[in-house]
Amino acid sequence: MTGDKAATQSFPMARAASCPLAPAPKLTRRAELDPVSRVRLWDGSTPWLITRHEDVRAVLADPRVSVDATRPSFPHTNAVSKARDTRMKTLMQMDAPEHTAQRRLLTPEFTIKKMEVLRPRIQRIVDDLIDEILAGPKPVDLVKAFALPVPSQVICELLGVPYADRAFFQGVARTLVMDEGDPGQAMAASEELNTYLENLVAEKNAEPGDDLLSTLTVEQFRTGAMTPREIATLGQLLLVAGHDTTAAMIALGTVALLNHPEQLDALRHRDDPTAAADAVEELLRYLSITHTEARRVAREDLEIGGQLIRAGDGIIAVKSTANRDHEAFPDPGTLDLRRKARHHVAFGYGKHLCLGAPLARVELQVVYSTLYRRIPTLTAATPLDELAYNENAVFYTVRELPVTW
Repeated sequence: MTGDKAATQSFPMARAASCPLAPAPKLTRRAELDPVSRVRLWDGSTPWLITRHEDVRAVLADPRVSVDATRPSFPHTNAVSKARDTRMKTLMQMDAPEHTAQRRLLTPEFTIKKMEVLRPRIQRIVDDLIDEILAGPKPVDLVKAFALPVPSQVICELLGVPYADRAFFQGVARTLVMDEGDPGQAMAASEELNTYLENLVAEKNAEPGDDLLSTLTVEQFRTGAMTPREIATLGQLLLVAGHDTTAAMIALGTVALLNHPEQLDALRHRDDPTAAADAVEELLRYLSITHTEARRVAREDLEIGGQLIRAGDGIIAVKSTANRDHEAFPDPGTLDLRRKARHHVAFGYGKHLCLGAPLARVELQVVYSTLYRRIPTLTAATPLDELAYNENAVFYTVRELPVTW
């Protein structure tokens, strides 16, 4: 197969049941044999599939490539994602200069220095949740008892969203990140959450607090720079992405470590911040939870991997295979927590690099350096090969993770 021929293979491709944490075997073969080629999507469109590390970074950093989901030929995952992404415009669907202006508002709030200030509070949240787990019955679902509550509490405190309302926004988030069902349900869920956040903006306007929504309300709404709906839409992105992604990494990271007990044991006994940081980067590389990959459309002609991509062509940059590229990561199928893997693209690359990456890194460093040390006998209460995964979601994760100790 060559890149300029019509696609005969459908995308996405199914992961192997025997290797649920690895990219789909057909996708891996495509990366090896035909790294820039076309695939066929649900609507019959045939975007380009970019699979190698160097090429993926080139696409994600190229200003001639757009994230605007309303452009013709944008490679939508399915009807649900098309409805969601064309009607709810967030940072993720903005090009410069709109993206530049809105991101500039938030970048100072997510600096490495500011996120480090949160580390003691994150440590307290993690320790308190582990205390509750140890005091309760076993087995326990680690997703519900730990993986989801940790980032939910953190992002709620950062934004100024009452954690008592978590059942509501977590339910909305589940609807928004699942790429299945009725598109109308996703839009109704988004509208419900936006209304909730708009009401919060009104409360912050009346009585500002020390949180991000209050800052945006005072500095943007009161000055006329942003409407309450615009602040709510931004808040929705941060709230949903800010807890769902990290929750997936906590759960999947635990599955990966339980599958590699020698790596888990080494991590448990290396009481060293550098070791925890290296472990986070390697697990981000190894797992690549963004299941739907990075979707783009060419605004101008460009060449990637020796292949001419025309203006208007859809592009799918595959982060999972980029992070398993042997040219960038020797022996990429091996989980090695001592590897220096920070050049992975799990958070993206270029101007659309994940805004919350510094926060996610601190959260995951605290979790991976604490959970397995405080519960040294943690083990799966269900055979690992029987776990069920969210196949039809923006973020790939395990649905439940029963554990005991």
